[in-house]
Amino acid sequence: MKKTPKVYVIVLNYNGGNLIENCLKKLERVDYSNLTILVVDNNSIDNSIKNIEKKFLQLKIIKNEENVGFSGGNNVGIKYALKNGADYVLLLNQDTEVKSNFLTELIKEAEKDSQLGLLSPLIFWKKTNRIWFSGGKINWFKMKTFHKTDLIQGECFETSFLTGCSLLIKRSVLEKIGLLSEDFFLYWEDVDYSIRAQKAGFKIKVISKSVIRHFEVSAELNKNKIYWLVLSGLIFFEKNAIWSLKLWLYFFIKIRKIKNWLDKKNKKNNLAEGVSKAYKDFELWKKRKKYQ
Repeated sequence: MKKTPKVYVIVLNYNGGNLIENCLKKLERVDYSNLTILVVDNNSIDNSIKNIEKKFLQLKIIKNEENVGFSGGNNVGIKYALKNGADYVLLLNQDTEVKSNFLTELIKEAEKDSQLGLLSPLIFWKKTNRIWFSGGKINWFKMKTFHKTDLIQGECFETSFLTGCSLLIKRSVLEKIGLLSEDFFLYWEDVDYSIRAQKAGFKIKVISKSVIRHFEVSAELNKNKIYWLVLSGLIFFEKNAIWSLKLWLYFFIKIRKIKNWLDKKNKKNNLAEGVSKAYKDFELWKKRKKYQ
């Protein structure tokens, strides 16, 4: 009899409050048998970890001494999972709610094809029946990504990238291309990992029979979020754009910088300072990379 693959679900917590408790309650009801739930805490300053330690006694928790970001925090969990014999690692946001069969459906598809390396469930908004993610698309010329939100036909389909909100990673992918890139503190790391996996010959797919819901508590733009979105986006295209595209992106970024300068000068919005800081820190990142 074929053994059931060992799966580690890694929930990265940062000031998760009641959201992570709700996430863990749903995970405890998952119908997949060979499963370990691992919470990695990024030095939260609320009481979320103390609360879940009291309520989830069998839970494995790793506490980081500082907030090392999405990639850094998940990488701590991935290393632990691989060391302890994981066949698959599933990254799951703290603000999600899973259906009991979501993991079974993902593993079922993953086991059918050795080249299928990354998988995602179909993700709905928590409070509505609208789709939050049914695939991803990259606009290389405008330096943007888009979530597809149409209802998909068929059991599974390939896409340009998958979201780190819920991402199943096969062990063979981790062994071949490594961990998430810690060049990204927040945002774009999932798109980067998707590209790296595809370049290494792996397929990435959304599985429609696997369904979860997402609260998306960070939907509103603020200075901190726009800073990380812009900085990580710049890093992504610097790392992944082909050489012929980089000439166009050089001028495109120049135009964006001029717009940002005008926004700051005219005090058009309160996000311009965050964008400006992202451009400056991107130049520092390039200098550091040059001498590494």
